[in-house]
Amino acid sequence: MNAPESRMGFLRRDDRQGVTTLTLNRPDQYNALSEELLTELQAALDAIAADPAVRVVVLAGAGKAFCAGHDLKQMRANHAKAYMQKLFKQCGRMMQTLTEIPQPVIARVHGIATAAGCQLVAMCDLAVAAEEARFAVSGINVGLFCSTPSVALGRAMGRKQAMEMLLTGDFIDAAEAQRRGLINRAVPLADLDSEVARLADSICAKSAVAVGMGKRLFYRQLEMGLDGAYQLATETMACNMMAEDAGAGIDAFMAKRKPEWKHR
Repeated sequence: MNAPESRMGFLRRDDRQGVTTLTLNRPDQYNALSEELLTELQAALDAIAADPAVRVVVLAGAGKAFCAGHDLKQMRANHAKAYMQKLFKQCGRMMQTLTEIPQPVIARVHGIATAAGCQLVAMCDLAVAAEEARFAVSGINVGLFCSTPSVALGRAMGRKQAMEMLLTGDFIDAAEAQRRGLINRAVPLADLDSEVARLADSICAKSAVAVGMGKRLFYRQLEMGLDGAYQLATETMACNMMAEDAGAGIDAFMAKRKPEWKHR
C-alpha cells in the first residue's frame, strides 16, 4: 500500500511500493543545505536505514534546482570557526550516511547541482540526470576551495577530472558528467522520472539481503588494500551464500523460473 506524502520543515517524503523519495524543499533558496535541512535529512536517512519496507531511496530537489550547496547566507551570519567546524561535520556525517544505509540511493538531478549539491550527487550510489542539468564545484570562484566536496568527487571520478572541476569552478553538462563517471545516465527531462523509476524497480526486484550486504562490502573494500579487500569480499560471499535468498535464487535459476525472495 502506498503511504501518503509527509512534509517536514524543508524535506518532503513520499513512500510508494518500496521506493522512498526524499525531496529537498527549499525551492526559493535552490535547495541550499541549511543546518535545518541537514538535520531533517539525517533524521530521515536514519529512520530509513532501520525500515525494511524501504528498498530504494530517491533523492530529488523541488523547484528549478537540485541543490546549490551550502546556505551561504546562514554561514556568513554565523562567522566563527567553531560554527563552521560543526556545520561541515554535520554535513559530512549526513553524506557518509548515504553510503552506510543498506538501501541504494539514487540522485534524481535536474537544474543545477553545485558545491555541496554536486557532492550530494557524487555520494549517492547512483545518479540519473536530465540532459539540461549542470554540475560544478564553484567555491573556488569566491575564494573557497571545495574541500569537502573534493572527498566525494575524488572517489566518483578520475583525479585529474575532479581536480579540473575543483580548480576552475567551471560547469559541466550532464553528458560530460556521465563521461566522467559522476552520474550513470543523462536523459531528456520528460524521461527523468520514468528512468529513475525503471532503475529503482530493477533494484526492488532483487534480494534485499544481497543488495544490503553488497552495498556495505562495496564501500568498505574501496578503502582497503587489495589483500584486505579480497579477504572481506570472500567472507561476504560466504555469508551471502548461507542466506535463504541465495538458496532460493540459485534453485530458481536451475529450475528456469523467477525467484521468490524470502526477504523483500
